Amino acid sequence: MRKRIYGLETEYGLLIKDSEFELDPVDAANRIKNHIFTSKLGILDLHYRANDEPPGNGGFLLNGGRVYLDMGHLEYASPECATLTDLITYDRAGDCIIQDAVNDLGWGDSIAIIKNNVDLETSATFGCHENYLVSRGFPFDERDNLKLLSAFLVTRQIFCGTGRIGACNPHPFRDWEGISVEEPEETVDFQISQRADHIPNEFYRWVQYNRAIVNTRDEPLSDPSKYRRIHLLVGDSNMNEFAAAMKMGTTALMLELMEQGLAHRDWILAESVEAMRSISRDPEFKWEIMLRNGTRTTALELQWKILETAKKHLTGMSHEADWILDGWESVLTDLPKGPEALIDRVDWAAKYWMLSEFKREEKLDWNDPWLKSLDLEYHNISKKSGLYWELEKNGDAVRKTNNEAIEYAKSTPPRGTRADGRGELVKTLMSTQVGYLIDWIGFRLSRNEEPFLMLDPFISYKDEIRNYLKDMDLGEPVESGLSVPGHARRNISRPALYEKAKGFNRG
Repeated sequence: MRKRIYGLETEYGLLIKDSEFELDPVDAANRIKNHIFTSKLGILDLHYRANDEPPGNGGFLLNGGRVYLDMGHLEYASPECATLTDLITYDRAGDCIIQDAVNDLGWGDSIAIIKNNVDLETSATFGCHENYLVSRGFPFDERDNLKLLSAFLVTRQIFCGTGRIGACNPHPFRDWEGISVEEPEETVDFQISQRADHIPNEFYRWVQYNRAIVNTRDEPLSDPSKYRRIHLLVGDSNMNEFAAAMKMGTTALMLELMEQGLAHRDWILAESVEAMRSISRDPEFKWEIMLRNGTRTTALELQWKILETAKKHLTGMSHEADWILDGWESVLTDLPKGPEALIDRVDWAAKYWMLSEFKREEKLDWNDPWLKSLDLEYHNISKKSGLYWELEKNGDAVRKTNNEAIEYAKSTPPRGTRADGRGELVKTLMSTQVGYLIDWIGFRLSRNEEPFLMLDPFISYKDEIRNYLKDMDLGEPVESGLSVPGHARRNISRPALYEKAKGFNRG
C-alpha cells in the first residue's frame, strides 16, 4: 500500500444540561473556541476565510490542526497524518482540547459536547468528514469507479456505523410549498448508522445542502498536478478507536484496489442510496442487497469479497496494511455472531447491547426519552459522564492509541507531514506582532509579498520555515496569540495564496 495522508473533521453537538445556564449553544461554542486560543494552544485567523467565516471565527493549533465554528457549532480538523495511529491519536486530541476548555470554564456539569451526527429531537445532522490523499491519476472520472467506491462505503457501515434510536424519513420535496408528501412514515426502533437517513444522492459535487455518498468536488489542498483529495462525509463519528481506524483503513485499502485497477465491477450495487438506508434499518441485521448485475447478496458477503481481493493483492505491502487486513477479517468473522460479540470493536453493536439491556431491565419502549438520552450520552466526550468511556475503563474497547500519546498530540504536531512545519509556524507567531495568513497549503506574512507554499503534504517544511523566519523582524513579543495589532492585518490576501497554488506545476 502506497503512502497516504489521512485527515478527519469532526462537527460536535452541544447540549445544554442545566436549565439555568445563561448562554445558548452558539454563544457557548464561541466561548469555548475563544478559550482554546487564549489558553495559547493556537492562533486565530486574522482574515476572512469565507463570507460566513470572519476573522476570529477559528484558527490553527500548535498541533497543526484547526478549531473553528461552522454554522454555529464547534468543529475540529485534525492535522495531516501519515499513519492510522497518528490519525486516531490526533482525532482524540481534538476531543480533549475541546473538553479541557469546557472544564476550564467550569461548565462540565452544565453542558455536554456530543461527538455524534444527529439531533434526535429535530433530526438535524452534523458530519464527520474523511480525507484521503490519492494521486492525480486516481480513476475518479469514470462513473463506474464512483459506483465501486459507493458500493464499498454503503456496505462498510456494518462495522463502522455508530447506531441510533429512531429514524428521519426524508423526502426530496418535504419542505416545498404546495407539494403533499403522502408516503407513510416507516417506524424504526434502532438502526446501525446515524448518517444513512441523511444522504439523498450517490454522488454530487457541492454537498453542503445536497449530501452524497461520494463527494466529487476536486479541491486537493496540495499540488493539483500530483494529488487529489478524496473528501467523504457519508460516515459516522466513531467513539471506539478500532472502529475509527477500520473506517479509515479499509477505505484506504479500497482506494488502493481502485488505483491498481483491481476492484471488480460486479461489486456495483443496483441502487446505492436505497441500499444504504435499508442496511442501516434492517432490524434482523441480515443486510440484504441487490447488485447491478441482478445478483442478490448481503453487505457482509460483499465486504468479504472486497477483503479477499485486498488480501490477495495487498498482503505484505506494509505493516499498516497487514494490521488493517487482520482487523477487517476479525470483525467480518464476528458480525454473524451478533452485537454482543462486537462490543469491543464496533460502536453500533456496543450501543445496541447497552441500550437493549437497559430497555429490558427498566421495561422501556425504544422511543422512551430516557433511552434517547442514553443514546446521546454514549457520545459525550467527557470521561466523567460519557457512557462509552466505561467500556475503555473496563478494558472492553480495543484501542489504537494511548492516553500519553493523546496528551502529547494536544500541543505537538505529527511528524512526517507538513503539519509539523505548520505547528512550528504557529508556535513562532504566538509570540510576535506580525500579521499573518495561514491555510492548509501555506502561509503569508504581512511584510512579505510572496506566500510560502506547502503543496506537498509529505514534506514537513520545518527546517525551511525556520530558515524563512530566522532573519525576519517579527516585531516585539506579545502575551497572547489571540490579539494582534490592527496595523499587522494589512497586506494579507488569501485569494493570492490560492491563485498561486492553483497554477503550481499545472500544464
